[in-house]
Amino acid sequence: MSDPVSAADVVDHLDPETRIIVPLANGEPTAVLDAIEHAVAEDMEAGGTRFTGLRVHQMHAVHERRYLRGEFGNRLHHISYFLSHVTRPHFRAGTIGLVPAHFSEVYEMMHDRTDDPIVVAAASPPDAHGYFSLGVSADYVASFIGRARFFLEVTDHMPRTFGRNQLHASQVAGWCRSDRPLIEVPPVAADETDRQIAAFVAERIPNGATIQTGIGAIPNAIMDSLRDHRDLGVHTELLSDGVVDLIDSGVVNGVRKRLNRTKTVGTFALGTNRLHDFLHENTAIELHAVRYVNDPRIIAEENDFVSINATLSVDFLGQCASETIGGHYYSSSGGQNDFARGAMYSPGGQGFVVLHSTTSSGASKIVPQLAAGDVVTTPKNTVDKVVTEFGVAELRSATVRERTSRLIAIAHPDHRADLTARARAMHYL
Repeated sequence: MSDPVSAADVVDHLDPETRIIVPLANGEPTAVLDAIEHAVAEDMEAGGTRFTGLRVHQMHAVHERRYLRGEFGNRLHHISYFLSHVTRPHFRAGTIGLVPAHFSEVYEMMHDRTDDPIVVAAASPPDAHGYFSLGVSADYVASFIGRARFFLEVTDHMPRTFGRNQLHASQVAGWCRSDRPLIEVPPVAADETDRQIAAFVAERIPNGATIQTGIGAIPNAIMDSLRDHRDLGVHTELLSDGVVDLIDSGVVNGVRKRLNRTKTVGTFALGTNRLHDFLHENTAIELHAVRYVNDPRIIAEENDFVSINATLSVDFLGQCASETIGGHYYSSSGGQNDFARGAMYSPGGQGFVVLHSTTSSGASKIVPQLAAGDVVTTPKNTVDKVVTEFGVAELRSATVRERTSRLIAIAHPDHRADLTARARAMHYL
C-alpha cells in the first residue's frame, strides 16, 4: 500500500481546467480543498496561468469557502446540484452555478459534464486488506470508482461503512491524513403540529413496509411514531439519527424487503456523532450509489414502499413546490421526485407529502396557484397523499374538483372560506 502524502500533493494531479468531483456534506475533504484554494491563490498572486478553469461539482456543501464567494473568478468555480445554507447566498449573489437535477441522475450529469475528472473525498482509514471506505457518503461519488481518479483525505472520525462505497489502495492516485471532525446535525425537535402530522402518516403505514424519509422535525416525529410497528425496512437516500432508534428497538429489521433483505440501505448519512458511531463497522447498514438507491425502478420493486417528503406549498391541482420560496431558489429537487415516482409504481406503495398548513407568519401553504417563479418538484400526476395537521388529502386518481375540495379540507380553518371562494372563481368547485 502506498504511504500517505501531503494534502498539497493533490495539486500535482490538476491540469489548468480539471473538473473536481466532491461528495456532499461530510464527504468533503476539507484539507484537500484548502490546498487547492491555496495553490490557486498563489498562482493568481504571482500572475500565473497554471489554473485557468477549475470546476468543483458538488451537492449540498456544508463548509464556507473562498471560491464559493467568487474570489478566484473563472479560475476556480463551484457548480452546485443542491443548495445548502452555505451555498444559498452565493447562488443569489451569482458567484456559483446551480444545475437542477433529480438526485438519481446527478452521477450521469456530472459524468457528462466532465472529462477525466478527479474525485477528492473524505474516507475512513484503510482496513487490513487495503480498502478505504467513503464513510458517510456513497452518493454520486461511489459510481466514479473505477471510472475516475481518486485522491482521498483520511480521518479517524470517519466511520468505516459497508455496501458499494469501498475502493482499494491500488485505485487511488494518492491519499493524505487529517484530524478534522465531522460536522454534526442534531435532530430538530418536533412540536405538536409535527406530531399530529406524524400520527396521520404512521397510522397508514403497514407492518412490513419499506420506508424512505428525510431529515427535519416532521420526519423525526414520524420515525418516533413508528415505535409500535414491526418488520419495517429502510431504503432511503438519507440516514439520520432517527433510524438508530428504530433499528435498536427491533422495529426496523428488513426481513420483508425484496431487495437487500435484512439490510438498511441509504446513500449518505447526516446526523450526530451517535449516528456516526452506530454506522462504524455495522454490517446491518449498507451505503450504495445514489443512481441505485434513488432509481424509481429499483424503489418500485419493493412491496408497500412508503415515501415521505416535505414540501413548501401545494396548489389546488396538487403540484408541490419544494425547492423555491416566493419564486426564489432555496434548495433543489434532490430525491423527492425519485421516491415519489418509485412509490407510485410499488405494489401497495404510498407517497406522502407533508407540510404545516401555514407559514410562520400565518399564510396558507395550500394555495390556489403556486407563486410566480415557484417551480414544481413533485408534479400533480405523481403526488399521492398530502398531509397537514388537519388531515390527509388523497389525490391519486382524483379529479380536479376532488383534489381542490380535499386540499381545502386540510388547510387551516382560517383560510378555508377564502380558498373556497378562489376555487369557485377558477371553476374548480
